[in-house]
Parts: sequence; structure tokens; C-alpha cells
Amino acid sequence: MSRVTLYRIEKGEPSVAMGAYFNAMMALNIDFGIITPAKLTANEVDVDHQGWIPARIHLSDYPQLKQLAWQVHGTDELTPVEALSIYERNWRHVDVQKLDPHEKQLVDALRTGLGESARNV
Repeated sequence: MSRVTLYRIEKGEPSVAMGAYFNAMMALNIDFGIITPAKLTANEVDVDHQGWIPARIHLSDYPQLKQLAWQVHGTDELTPVEALSIYERNWRHVDVQKLDPHEKQLVDALRTGLGESARNV
């Protein structure tokens, strides 16, 4: 880090990049307070995400959706609208007993958030 950058940090100038602040904090042994969240297993349901719709839906996280989206090539993720459309068109092929809790939450959230057009789901 240059003396000029350190001087700008000391002055509180807004033109300094966040990475430079972290480098200065690391040099001073100041804890960032950033922690890594614990990994959830695939079958655990995070109650904080109930009703939550992800921006991109990874097919590998939802086995029933992955089976329904067999014709999707070249991508491993879908938008929420695409996922809801696939669920709606192919719901008769879903084994409801085999739905994981987090996948059931996703279906409920998609239906609630993107409209009641999902009458078959």
C-alpha cells in the first residue's frame, strides 16, 4: 500500500477502495468481524428462508426440479419464473412424497410470490 493511499485512509477520503481499508486493518491486526456461516446439509430447512425466492435457482439443489427440467441444456440454474413454469407444466410428474422440505418451501414461495396461476402446483 502506498503512503498516499494510507494518507487518504487517515483523512477519510471516499475515493479509497474498500480493499485498501481491509489491508490497513489487517496490518494493524484489527478483526474485521466477518465470519463464514455454517454450511447446512441438503435436507435441513432454514426457517429464515420460508417464503424466500432466490434470484437464481440451482438445479442441483432441487432434485425434483432437475428431473422436470431434463430438456434444459447449457445452464445449471433457472430464474424463478422459469422454475415456476416448469413446475406448473409438469406437476403431474412430481412425486410429492419425495419432495425435500426445502424444495417444498421453494414451490410454495414461487406460487405465493409469482401469482396464483400455479393452481396445479
